[in-house]
Amino acid sequence: MPKALVTSALPYANGPIHFGHIAGAYLPADLYTRFRRLCGDEVHFVCGTDEHGVAITLKAEQAGQSYESYVDHWHEVIQKALARLEIEFDVFTGTSHHRNPEHRALAQQFFEDLDKNGYLLRKTEEQFFSEKSQRFLPDRYVEGTCYLCGYEKARGDECPNCGRFLEAKRLKNPVSTIDGSSPVLKETTHWYLDLGKARDTWLREWIESKTDWKSNVKNFVLGDLDELRERAITRDLPWGVPVPREDADGKVLYVWFDAPIGYLSISKQHWEAKGQPERFEEFWKGEDTELFHFIGKDNITFHAVVFPSILRGAGKDENGREWIVAKNVPANEFFNLEGKKFSTSGGWSIPDEAVATDPVDTLRYALTAMMPETADSEWTWEEFRSRVNDELADNFGNFASRTLRFVERFFDGTIPALGELDDPADRELYEAIETARTESKAHFSSFQFRKAAGDLMALGAAANRYVDSQEPWQLVKSEETKPRAAQVVRLCVEALRCMALCGSPILPNTARIVREALGLEGLAPGWEHLTIDTDKAPFGTDSWTTAAMPSRRLTLAFQEFTDARGKTVRALFQKISEDRVTEEKKKLEAAAAAADTGSSEATESKFEPLIDTVEFDTFVATDIRVGKILECEKHPKADRLLVTKVDLGFEQRTIVAGIAATYAPEDLVGRMVSVVANLAPRKLRGIESQGMLLASDGEDGKPRLVSPDPDSPPGTRVG
Repeated sequence: MPKALVTSALPYANGPIHFGHIAGAYLPADLYTRFRRLCGDEVHFVCGTDEHGVAITLKAEQAGQSYESYVDHWHEVIQKALARLEIEFDVFTGTSHHRNPEHRALAQQFFEDLDKNGYLLRKTEEQFFSEKSQRFLPDRYVEGTCYLCGYEKARGDECPNCGRFLEAKRLKNPVSTIDGSSPVLKETTHWYLDLGKARDTWLREWIESKTDWKSNVKNFVLGDLDELRERAITRDLPWGVPVPREDADGKVLYVWFDAPIGYLSISKQHWEAKGQPERFEEFWKGEDTELFHFIGKDNITFHAVVFPSILRGAGKDENGREWIVAKNVPANEFFNLEGKKFSTSGGWSIPDEAVATDPVDTLRYALTAMMPETADSEWTWEEFRSRVNDELADNFGNFASRTLRFVERFFDGTIPALGELDDPADRELYEAIETARTESKAHFSSFQFRKAAGDLMALGAAANRYVDSQEPWQLVKSEETKPRAAQVVRLCVEALRCMALCGSPILPNTARIVREALGLEGLAPGWEHLTIDTDKAPFGTDSWTTAAMPSRRLTLAFQEFTDARGKTVRALFQKISEDRVTEEKKKLEAAAAAADTGSSEATESKFEPLIDTVEFDTFVATDIRVGKILECEKHPKADRLLVTKVDLGFEQRTIVAGIAATYAPEDLVGRMVSVVANLAPRKLRGIESQGMLLASDGEDGKPRLVSPDPDSPPGTRVG
């Protein structure tokens, strides 16, 4: 039996999760796990909360809580949110010692193994230190001007504009994001993971061999390889996994190092608790195990570069076995809300009470249909209503109701036997069923869950057209044509059975209701149970026959509710009113406005603080010119970058800009822009950028170009 290990990015125990997280990492993993189990495979689905790091120490201290109680609170909140969407893990614990006693020892063993195999370097170097807070600052808590592209809001670990790893101490105008002070450099000793060694010995070849990875993932990783450097794996913190060295008092393993090891420690904890400890290495060192990491795109480097380097760098055990590395890292893009990033602190989110009465399946289906698989996407209340009303209710639900009610009314609840497929319309529906079965399986296999949802609705549409064209309500009126009505309704039942199967990873409760209505509770669902012999044309297996069908009200399995006219009805899905959409959008805007004005802190944090005053001569040394974009295309190695050709009047230049999240290339041709023309050229993911386009951040966090007056000709100096 094939085995699969499925992981979702460990949610950080520092706040609630929202639909952006669900659509990005947790629902896709659940869909894939359910699908693989339908195929008869053995799947181990692992997750838990990431419970270390400076952000947690700071928040816990501010709240006056112990670190343990702080992460316990958020662990419970996150676990309940995932359970609400019926994300079904085999195990969900965490990485703190009091929750997972296996984690500390395993993370320390990886440290020892990497050190033994020459993958760790010990260095005494300068690191930013906040004298105001009396603590060393992790790279992500230092912000300044990128020394590669000039972007003024770069983090110490990465620049969001050019997308490259950075050395924090090389940032210009550094500021502590913890307390707003200007940090100083102070010596400290840490251990570093030599990623360059992994790249040069096996990592590049391994990544280049991944022909089935998403192009956005593979290109992102390949673009990073040349820039790989040693990365610190220890930090000066009071909370975390202690560094296993006598001279490392007060130092812990950096959270990005110990968190992915949590996949293993959580799995080990699970098998130990079940009394099957041998299964841990059976999965994690088994040559027949496939490992899949479901993450958001901001975690690509850690799961496609860093974690595999940790696993391979640990070497082989005494039996010559080594830890498996990822077969695939199907990262999703970002999922937004009504045109902006989700922000629970900013009020721009969907509170639990807003969807508390929505059936889980409608939420799962809508999130699947909107999923950001290859590009950023968003939840809108209008689209949610459309997905539920037009697709679930009017397509799937309508077909299920009319089919089963017809069986109830005209065939006494007994599903008729199937005859030969002589009629062209019958053959056409049969082919639609077979297409849905095969294409849905292919799409689930390749992580194209939106297309799998589309397969479901395509079959529903074909089946509804078949019913309309055959008019069984007319055929059943005559004894002569009633057998034809029986054939039509049986084919409809087969289509409905296929919809329940293909839809079950997305709509588990709906699939269960349909299977119950059809009397299929005793037959395990699976693709192998929906084969069709084209010569004899019997659907399914011998264990599912008309003799097994009781005479009963099949639609009693459907949910009962009151419709918009006040009438009690039974149906698979309840429609969403336009009034509700209007109300939810009003609530969203009101919550965001309240968060924006509710405290002076919130108001002040809306804007960046002014940087230090500069002399006039310093300002005029920056040569800003009016430019006109002549050509624009996507960067071949970076999704966030666009490559533009800009006319400066006196010459044309190639400028690379991190604005792909906001603009499509075709929309920028002919646009007037402001260009920093005397900036030293820099290579951005292999393409030299001969300047910088000025941009500001919009309310959604995406860059917006700063455009000059359209009457200013290219080459005109600004300032």
